[in-house]
Amino acid sequence: MAKAFKNGAHGITGTLHSAERKLLRELFGDVITMLEERAEVHRLPEDIDPLYALTGMRPESMDLPPVSDPALAKLLPDASDDPVVAAEHRRLTEADLIAQKSGRLREAQFLLETDKIVLDKDKAQRFAQALNDVRLVLAERLAIRDEQDAARVSEMLDAADVETPEEYLALVYNLVSWVQDTLMGALMDAES
Repeated sequence: MAKAFKNGAHGITGTLHSAERKLLRELFGDVITMLEERAEVHRLPEDIDPLYALTGMRPESMDLPPVSDPALAKLLPDASDDPVVAAEHRRLTEADLIAQKSGRLREAQFLLETDKIVLDKDKAQRFAQALNDVRLVLAERLAIRDEQDAARVSEMLDAADVETPEEYLALVYNLVSWVQDTLMGALMDAES
């Protein structure tokens, strides 16, 4: 069974068993795959102006397609209600945001190589951000829109009660939420 993250003399530590670590690594990998698929739309054609090729920026004339997956839209939200401003912001920043999120998720996967996880504050913050990205995707897949939906999902606590894929997803969501909650508590202790 997992042991909550705690702040101590050796940093922020927690314990996850192999099945829990394997599940989290797979979830991080799934979100990385989502982000990598979106990153493909940022590939610039080979015959592009060398200045754009050098900077990696998209010309204004090359609009990005909208994010069609609602879960991915939670990770890469519009920066404005104004569609023109949102499109310009996306064109200028989305590739970097994808790279940052993917990097944190990969680091989090690496940190799950051993049962005992030891983090300094910076790593703990990045690990919490990676967990949050997974939670955002799971919450969208579970259609969590309000407190009532959250309460429905939080009732699934025992693997023996799981009968449907949605119930399994709820159980996974609750595990990720618990890990993130204990990690945030340890981070708050480390800050004080």
